[in-house]
Amino acid sequence: MPKFVWLLVIGTAINVTGASFLWPLNTIYMHNELGRTLAFAGFILALNQGASIVGNLVGGMLFDKFSAYKTVLIGTGTAFASAVTLAINHSIVPYSVLLVVIGFSAGMTWPVMFAMAGSVWPEGGRRAFNAIYVSRNFGVALGAALAGYVASFSFDYVFIANATLFGMFFLFTLITYRGMDMERNNRMHTSVIEQSKRIEDKSAFIALVILCSGLMITWIAYSQWQSTIASHTQDIGIPLDRYSLLWAANGFLIVIGQPLIKWITNRITSEKMQIYVGTTIFLGSFIVAMFADAFAFFAVAMVILTIGEMLVWPAVPTLAHKLAPEGRAGFYQGIVNSVGSAGRMVGPFLGGLIVDLFNIKVLFLVLLGLLLIPYITTRIYDKGMIQKRSV
Repeated sequence: MPKFVWLLVIGTAINVTGASFLWPLNTIYMHNELGRTLAFAGFILALNQGASIVGNLVGGMLFDKFSAYKTVLIGTGTAFASAVTLAINHSIVPYSVLLVVIGFSAGMTWPVMFAMAGSVWPEGGRRAFNAIYVSRNFGVALGAALAGYVASFSFDYVFIANATLFGMFFLFTLITYRGMDMERNNRMHTSVIEQSKRIEDKSAFIALVILCSGLMITWIAYSQWQSTIASHTQDIGIPLDRYSLLWAANGFLIVIGQPLIKWITNRITSEKMQIYVGTTIFLGSFIVAMFADAFAFFAVAMVILTIGEMLVWPAVPTLAHKLAPEGRAGFYQGIVNSVGSAGRMVGPFLGGLIVDLFNIKVLFLVLLGLLLIPYITTRIYDKGMIQKRSV
């Protein structure tokens, strides 16, 4: 990988490790420590994801129209300032407000990181986006694994660790990403060559929306592991600490499982086929989880789920980069990241509603039905583009 992609990878790992000290414990802190209802905690987390959606779109547009470096610096600096304030005062009002601010400011950085990876290493294809994806999940695994241990001493230390790592990412951005805009401009000639293979913005955007509608379905299904399935494991007597191990395993498996994924993708001819295979594996994981009644079965389902996400998640931003007309790469990556946030926002509510009205088995059946939709959207998203090229 080029040097600048490595810098993006390192920065992503630092940033996500810091964020992962906080996100797994948000509901526990608001409910158990501050005495708020689960409904209230869910509402604040929904606002956090909503702010992240707006941040994704703003960050993508600023990347295209303003400055990649300054956009990351503004987003990172705002998140750092919010985290410091949160470390000083984390009563319910500042906690709620600052969690929304962090969602927005952190959301600004992700389209830039993905768009820059594609811009400075266009010949890398999906490898560029996969590198950011792996780094992101390494941070999730490391931060989530450490957060529970740190919180066992005091929640105050969790907020301090979160602020410290956000500060490290801010300094890393300030020092090493100064050449971000120049690096992007130096690679514009490559984008111009690729542009000849693309079509007008309207058709490309329609294709992106169709593609991302399937992505949102997979995120709605995936988010059940953090909400309804998590609650279900508690109902059948699986301890919380054992359930939390599933997420640490998820992150580390993504890192150590790259040779397997490379072996698979070397035999898959396109990103579309990668999504088909990944979605099929997703289906398998939910089938296993539907009949699981012990921790070992949920562990198997999580391993299967992780292999599926390793194929699906990097493929979509790769296709979005290929679809993006000149000067729209940041906006297109913002759409992809926003769809992920939207799925994480809608999924827990939708899943909880189905379980409340019916039961967990009905939810699994609904999810299996929904996961057929990405096959359709992936099949048809570029149909209009192919027709236009043939005219």
